[in-house]
Amino acid sequence: MILCDIGNSNADFYQDGKVWTLSHKQFKEFSTKEKVYYICVNDTIKSTLQNRHNFIDLEPYFEFDTIYQGMGIDRIAACCTIEDGMIVDAGSAITIDIMSGGMHLGGFILPGLIAYEKCYASISPRLNLQINPSVALDALPQKTSDAISYGVVKSIVMLLEVTCKDKRIFFLGGDGKFFSKFFSNAIFDRTLIFRGMLKTIKEAQLE
Repeated sequence: MILCDIGNSNADFYQDGKVWTLSHKQFKEFSTKEKVYYICVNDTIKSTLQNRHNFIDLEPYFEFDTIYQGMGIDRIAACCTIEDGMIVDAGSAITIDIMSGGMHLGGFILPGLIAYEKCYASISPRLNLQINPSVALDALPQKTSDAISYGVVKSIVMLLEVTCKDKRIFFLGGDGKFFSKFFSNAIFDRTLIFRGMLKTIKEAQLE
């Protein structure tokens, strides 16, 4: 059995504790005779999987307590394993969700770091600069590259601080490990979505 989480940029796989990533182009060439349980937020790729009979869409099997409308299945999978805490998936977009007593209270979405870079580049060629994750946040910047990095990173970190209060924070996603270092009550767990998928497979008695 293989698990697969297909996002907006990549496809992440999980099998027997191992995690690996393929680009969308590599995923289209991926083939296996094993059963693959997947979730997918990319409608184009999802439509191509309907004829691959060993690929099973897990989305219809999730049961999740929320009044949030239009919540992505990747966010649902990550949240359904957490009883209490804040879940931050820092990928192409940064999604933040709050769980309390097993209930989803709501959440919000920020651009990911690469999206911020593209935003600045669209304003001016002089702002077409890479974000420096190591920028110091305890002193005002003295050059443009640091000013951009400071503005992006500190605004995200401060918003997370205000939102989490005393809750434990669960980070995942490509930039999750980076953001987790700013918080003493943080856990980085790149398998969080897969644990949610395994839980649903068990509850739905699919295996």
